[in-house]
Formats: sequence, C-alpha cells, structure tokens
Amino acid sequence: MLNDYRPLRGWPRPPSAIPHDRLNEPPRGARVTVAGLVLVRQRPGTAKGTVFITLEDETGVANVIVWPNVFRRFRRAVVTGRMLRVTGRLQRDAEIVHIIADEIEDISDMLDDLLRPDIADHDTGRT
Repeated sequence: MLNDYRPLRGWPRPPSAIPHDRLNEPPRGARVTVAGLVLVRQRPGTAKGTVFITLEDETGVANVIVWPNVFRRFRRAVVTGRMLRVTGRLQRDAEIVHIIADEIEDISDMLDDLLRPDIADHDTGRT
C-alpha cells in the first residue's frame, strides 16, 4: 500500500509523495507525486525545449520529463529549485521509469528540516 510509507532518517517528504524506490508499484499511466533534491537539469538543444530533471530522495533517483508548455508554467521552480515536488503521469518502458510532469513546486524550504538536530540525528539518537 503506497499510503503506509514512513520516511527514513527524517528525510523531508511532502504529503502524498512516494519514495522513488516504489515507482515500480503504480500502474503505467498512474498519476504520482515524487519529491527530491535536484541532481541534474538538462535542456539539450536537440530536445526542442524539453527539460529533463533527475531528482534524488533517500531511496534513489527519479527521472522527470518537463514538456515546453509545463516548463513555461513552472519556469521559476524548474530553473531555481534545489528541491522539487513533481506530480505527473508515470511512464514505464521495461525497467526505465519517468514522470511526465504536470505540476512542479519548489520545496527548497524543506531542506532546512535536514539541518534540524531533532530530525537529522533521528537514526543515531543524538540531539
């Protein structure tokens, strides 16, 4: 059940965002939400304005495709966000999984949660 996930190590996870290592569970075409640190942003000249983003959470990476019309709507978040929440349709071909973005939100302010001692040291018991 996707709703019974509890974050590991105090990792900041917005409500409804599923861990990247569970993206193989929903059916192809399902609407999903993921969140993570932006590792890579690519906008190749040959991609006709499409942006490719790689997000990382504590379980792995997620590949996001941002079509030009979605990029125009969420340009600021795509360009400046260090941590993003992305909602879109799951695309799966064999073992390759992508999220085709419909909505993108900059949630970089959640990075502060990683620095809070009561959350960051959750695993070790230190405060």
